[in-house]
Formats: sequence, structure tokens, C-alpha cells
Amino acid sequence: MKKIKYITALIIILNMISFAQNANLGTSGAQFLTIPTGPRAAALGGAVVGIIDDPSAIFWNPSGLTNIKSAAAYFTYMRYFEMFDYNAFAASYNLQNLGVLSIGLISFLTDKMEITTEFSPQGTGRFFDASDLCLMFSYSRNLTDMFSFGVTAKYINQRIYNVSSSTIAFDIGTRYKIDFNNLVIAMSFSNFGPDLRFDGENLNVTHDIDPNVPLNRLTPARLLTDDYPLPLTFQVGVAIDLYKEGFFKSRFAIDAVHPNDNNERINFGLETSYYDRLFLRGGYKYNYDDEAFSFGVGFNLPIGENTLAIDYSFSLFDILPDVHRIAVSINF
Repeated sequence: MKKIKYITALIIILNMISFAQNANLGTSGAQFLTIPTGPRAAALGGAVVGIIDDPSAIFWNPSGLTNIKSAAAYFTYMRYFEMFDYNAFAASYNLQNLGVLSIGLISFLTDKMEITTEFSPQGTGRFFDASDLCLMFSYSRNLTDMFSFGVTAKYINQRIYNVSSSTIAFDIGTRYKIDFNNLVIAMSFSNFGPDLRFDGENLNVTHDIDPNVPLNRLTPARLLTDDYPLPLTFQVGVAIDLYKEGFFKSRFAIDAVHPNDNNERINFGLETSYYDRLFLRGGYKYNYDDEAFSFGVGFNLPIGENTLAIDYSFSLFDILPDVHRIAVSINF
């Protein structure tokens, strides 16, 4: 009964969070860090802090990396809104009693675009692009049989043409397992770090100190950009087995998400597995502007002593183009 009371209390808290409001809408930068990474997580509607347990956990909740028994590598790709290339890579190695070490990389690239000006609205023949990069190093460990934690250090860089910005940030995650239908209560705190500020040669200008003096010289000057915060996010959730009988299992997850620059949201996810080889997934996002339902499928293929996994997801958008994701991972 005590465990049921804990679960009920957590559900009430999630419900209260979902109706809170945020006064800082749209004020943070580095928004590529908020894009769901990986088809499994996307298919589950982002309800993953208590369920993610492969190398992609470095992008969501580093404490989930403790479930990797030996070594694993992961790669995912998506064409985002038919305009951007999103790539992510992760690798983990279990040091047994010393914990799990992991590395991760996110690359978000735009297509090249032609530069236009007031006098050349059809194009100048010169092109520019933009790119975002996040390099991660993570350490995770089981403190007890029931409790694990993880911490991730990030190097974040954004570039637009010849202007760039970079900073260091940290993620922290925990998981607590309860001996009741494989219940997991987890939380993650992401993108904690100093503000970003753009700088670069494209900010160099010349300035006329006094336009009323016709013969004065133009003075070299530099534009100063404002600081902007990272998309700080707190996410708490639970995952539980709804049904488990022989070769068939169904697992449900619900997460509450509190971003620093948007309204609170709730994510729902359901994953069913057959012989732990074939997986069907579905998710729903509540209180999002344009995204709601997502679906996915995955399967594992044993190759000798290793296991190859392939995952796919499809996210539905109301206005923007739908998004397909694919990932390949291998457990050694």
C-alpha cells in the first residue's frame, strides 16, 4: 500500500506541474538541445527518463547507462523538417565496479543558403550555412542495487556563417527502482551552465561618430550581442510493467517536463516487446504546440555474442513536415 501511495502522489504532482505556466516563453537559445534524440525516445513521446537503458541514455538521463553490461555503440540520423541534418553518436563502456564511461556527439547542420542583400535580393552568388555541435562525456554508476546516478559534461557550440558561440554545461540524472512490477522513478536535470553569446568577424562594422561632420573618418567598431541562456530542463517520470507473461511484455512510461522557456508538458509512452526481439512503440505529447502522436518499431538481431538493434520512428506534426528517425546500435 505504501508503494501505491507513492505512485499516486507522483501522478498528482505530474498533473499539477502540467497546468503551471512559464513567464519566460522563447527566451533561451541552443534549441537543438531540445530536439528528441533517437527513434526509441521519439516513438515513446519523450517519456524516457525512467525507461531509456541503451547508449542513447546519454542524451536523456545518464543514470540509464548503468544498464549497459559490457560495451555498446549507437548512431542515429534524421532529416529534420526537410531542411536540416541531425546526427548523433554515443558509445559506452562498463568498467564493472568502477562505473560506466560514455561519450556522445550531436551534430545539427543546415543546407547552404545564398546570401541576399538590399541591392541583390535575388542573391549575391555567395553562400552561408549554420551548424550546432554538442560533445558529451558521461560517468554513471550504481550506488545500490536499486539506485543509480549519472553526470554528463557538455561542450556546446553554435555557428552562423562567421559568428559563433560556445559554452560548457552539465546534465545530472538519477533512477530509483522499486520491486513492484519493475517500477522505476527517475529524474534528469539538463543543460545547466553559463549563458551563450555570439562573437565573430561578421560583427565588425565601421561607425560614423558624427554624421553632421562630412569629412570625419569612419571608426572601426564591433557589434555587441546579448547573452542568452541554455534551454534548462527538469524532467521527472515513472516507468512500469503493465503486463508481463512469458515472451510478451508491455511497459508504460509517463514524464513531466519543466523547461525554463516554455510551458510545462507531459509525455506518455507505451512499449510492447515480443521475445525481447521485436518492439512496437507509441507515444503522446501533451501541451506541445505542433506535435502530439508518434509511433515506432524496433528489433534486435543476435550476431554471435553481439546484438545488433535497429529502431525506427515516425513523429506526426500538425503544420510542419512529419519527421522520420532511424538508429543502429550494437551491444558487445
